[in-house]
Amino acid sequence: MTQETRVRAIVSMQSQPVLKRHVRLQYDKVREAWALLSPERVFWPNEVSLDILRLCDGRHSVAQIIALLGDLYGADEAEIGEDVTSFLQEWSDKFLVTL
Repeated sequence: MTQETRVRAIVSMQSQPVLKRHVRLQYDKVREAWALLSPERVFWPNEVSLDILRLCDGRHSVAQIIALLGDLYGADEAEIGEDVTSFLQEWSDKFLVTL
């Protein structure tokens, strides 16, 4: 019996994150909030997290996501870059985002 080892994907500025096939964003009318649904798990992202997740479409690179969020929030890209990459790394480690 062989045991497979998973290689951890590491976020880079060139990564083009996308939500995994089994993950979707859905608006909950009762709670009036967006939920990220995954088998047997529900996450309630805050506004900034939701903005990041919406850009995880496989077309935007991490660098582009940081630039777009910088424009949206009037924030310096250097200041938000680490937070965005850390967020994406965490969600990749949870098998919710593919890099």
